[in-house]
Amino acid sequence: MIPNTMKAMVLTGHGDIDKLEYQELPTPEPGPGQVLVQVTATAKNNTDRKAREGLYPTKKGEMKSFQMGGKPTLVFPRIQGADIAGRVVAVGEGVDEGRIGERGLLDFNIYANDRRDINLTPDYYGHGADGGYAEYVALPSDQFHHIPNPELSDAEVASMGMCSYQTGYHMVTSANIQAGERVLVTGASGGVGTALIQLCRIVGAIPYALSKPDKANALLRLGAEAVLDRSDMDSFVNRVKAETGGKPIDAVMDLVGGEMTDVFIDTMIFDMNARDTYPRLSIAGASGGNISEILWTRIYLYQVQIFGVSHGTREEAEQLMAWIREGQLKPVLHGAFKLSDLHRAEQYFVNRGSNYLGKIVIIPDSQWEKHGQPWSLESA
Repeated sequence: MIPNTMKAMVLTGHGDIDKLEYQELPTPEPGPGQVLVQVTATAKNNTDRKAREGLYPTKKGEMKSFQMGGKPTLVFPRIQGADIAGRVVAVGEGVDEGRIGERGLLDFNIYANDRRDINLTPDYYGHGADGGYAEYVALPSDQFHHIPNPELSDAEVASMGMCSYQTGYHMVTSANIQAGERVLVTGASGGVGTALIQLCRIVGAIPYALSKPDKANALLRLGAEAVLDRSDMDSFVNRVKAETGGKPIDAVMDLVGGEMTDVFIDTMIFDMNARDTYPRLSIAGASGGNISEILWTRIYLYQVQIFGVSHGTREEAEQLMAWIREGQLKPVLHGAFKLSDLHRAEQYFVNRGSNYLGKIVIIPDSQWEKHGQPWSLESA
């Protein structure tokens, strides 16, 4: 029986974690073309924090969230949480009742239209509409994809959410990565980074990971060709040469930004005679700083192609879901927190130590014993 009310963590405004309030709200009802999902796990993303803190400016000096569609869609109160796993418990008009009971994973995008090949005004559940930091959520039926795989727990399914995997895949497709190409993956231990390593291997490319040495063994097992220590950037290009046999990197997947971006470009242009394609830089993050100082002459004389990436397309999401069902993509799950403990999860995420790799998932308290306890980080 579906209860009339549910527990949810509600974002009440821009600011610190005190703006996240644990509340009791009416349980949503599925509208036409929607399914009502009982949430069992939602992966935490850095975008949750950045949206909460107003760190998605598109103009200097502003503090707000992005609004590529022309008007702000992050309005308060809002339930965050984009990467939702759970089970269909009710369906709206026009949806087959046979879907009730299905376990699925959300394609997190709020699409502006039905186009499958492009997504020009990206928005997402947990930002422009309520997301998964709740016990129930109403979602588009065609974007809640069936993931039956019995070998995967619900927490593991959530850890493969589209916020990371679709961003990573769109970085790969935007730069037209081909089999045999050498790809530098920065921020390799996070959700997008670990997704990129796997995606490179699926398409036949060779990923080189930038991370800390204590993450090396795990990243090598995941598919990295080599792991380069990010703490020593002065000798970085020479270390890249040593790993590639003196060949330049074909493309960089940049999640770091800041002053490192210029060094990443160096890894692609030190020997243009050895290249068969243009140097390519896909950018989908700026954890090292939102401003990079780069000589434009380096960009246009070396013909560096730059791709800004935020969200992917319907086609890419469907391909990723197929790879998950086929077992080609693997979960990289760090651990779980209860939904009521989201404040501590946020603090843990910001202050995470050297043992951190992969994704944190948030589990509704009512689902904790079954879906969260095996992955508990409560004592962290």
